[in-house]
Amino acid sequence: MELFLVFLILVAIILAVVVMNFRVVPQASVFVVERMGVYYSTWSAGIHFKMPFLDRIAKKVSLKEQVVDFKPQPVITRDNVTMQIDTVVFFQITDAKMFTYGVERPLAAIENLTATTLRNIIGEMELDHTLTSRDIINTKITSILDEATDKWGIKVNRVEVKNIIPPAEIQDAMEKQMKAERQRRESILRAEGEKKSAILVAEGEKESAILRADAVREQRIREAQGEAQAIMEVQKALADSLRMLNEAAPNDKVLALKSLEALQKVADGKATKLIIPSDIQNITGLLAAAKETVSDK
Repeated sequence: MELFLVFLILVAIILAVVVMNFRVVPQASVFVVERMGVYYSTWSAGIHFKMPFLDRIAKKVSLKEQVVDFKPQPVITRDNVTMQIDTVVFFQITDAKMFTYGVERPLAAIENLTATTLRNIIGEMELDHTLTSRDIINTKITSILDEATDKWGIKVNRVEVKNIIPPAEIQDAMEKQMKAERQRRESILRAEGEKKSAILVAEGEKESAILRADAVREQRIREAQGEAQAIMEVQKALADSLRMLNEAAPNDKVLALKSLEALQKVADGKATKLIIPSDIQNITGLLAAAKETVSDK
């Protein structure tokens, strides 16, 4: 009975040891395993069994892209201006074995390498060029870091220059320059606005003058048309009267009366001289004829 109890205890211990040595590697991760102190294998995602007392998980490595924000580093430009530049490095581990055994403290190594590379690049550039060439700096430092970290099992995807901080006196000068530039742009915008406003006012006055001229022209045209219509009506009435007079076959007495009416109208004018037709020499006879004609009517 005692032997059986000891056997059960041994079996339980063995089962516990076996169960405890099963390892589950999560997605996007790998485990670097050593056997008796020597690299043995790299476990990918899934379930694995570790030999008790022989195998050891030396390092758990994430294969995800990682981001490291390094503190500002002092750098000197070619024209001897000292500035502070901080960088952000995006990297990914591609070989877990090389990452584990390639370099001690990989992140510190990347930070130091980034600072050294940044000083070399900025040292070949002047201040103005540095402030306007972020893309060029990013491209150069990414290429150099990617090549240098390849033997560590690390791939540098990109490096971004986060801030470029020049000395205080240069910052003040830059702020004054930017303020002057903003004021210049505001003056230009204000002048353009005033110009457009003046153009709109002039165009409005022009259109108003054109409309007034069109109105005056239209009024004159209508007045001329009215006068022409009136003249035509008068001429038509005169023509109608002459036609009716002609159709009535007037005698000499009627004609004499009409001549007298015409003479009266002429005498009512402002002329100082009056020319009497030669066939109207006997005024008395003319009046007598007119009287007789009126009596007949």
